[in-house]
Amino acid sequence: MAEDLTTTPPSSESFILSYPARYVLLATINREGAMNSLPSYAHWEAEALFSWFDKEPSLRVAIITGAGTKAFCAGQDLIEQRKFRVSPPPMSAARHPPSGFCGISRRTGKKPIIAAVNGFALGGGFEICLNCDMVVASPTASFGLPEATVGLYAAAGGLPRIVRNCGLQIGSEIAMTGRRLSAKEALGFHLINKISKSPESVISESVELAQKIASLSPDAITVTRHG
Repeated sequence: MAEDLTTTPPSSESFILSYPARYVLLATINREGAMNSLPSYAHWEAEALFSWFDKEPSLRVAIITGAGTKAFCAGQDLIEQRKFRVSPPPMSAARHPPSGFCGISRRTGKKPIIAAVNGFALGGGFEICLNCDMVVASPTASFGLPEATVGLYAAAGGLPRIVRNCGLQIGSEIAMTGRRLSAKEALGFHLINKISKSPESVISESVELAQKIASLSPDAITVTRHG
């Protein structure tokens, strides 16, 4: 709960923070009008956010979701990227932080993060899911890596992880053809943990899962997470 916090969370334009249960942080990508795509500065905000989460003793599990019902995260903000081609920013502004896309795709933090996928998770949005510890998906969620279809590649750590989860052949098909997976297909390929009973319950079911983890020894969870 917010009143239990011992430190102040970092400020952010891109995320709304809430505390739906004791020890649980809910971070909502707040760019519904842009399909929750992320501009460059949002990745740095996310790195600061999840670094704070790892250090804040009153928090044990985080959940990330997207605002609205249509999109979890549509990946990088392509409108911003087109502007960058015309007027390139300083190199530091264009780069992702060490923790990667949304501060998660290359994150090495010690506490678990659950993705509550409320809609489509494409490109970097799917790569967020692939590096979360657990994924709860709405029945209407979908997943895909469309980068190759527009002459790009999935650069945020998703390629080795999808091969690890699905195997070389299925992982290659998803990454090389832009195939979009339904929630049911993603479950069958071991890319998500469960499908929520309804689109409306994806957050509550994610919170329930987070509470089960948060009720256990934090040290045991940290060591278990790192194998």
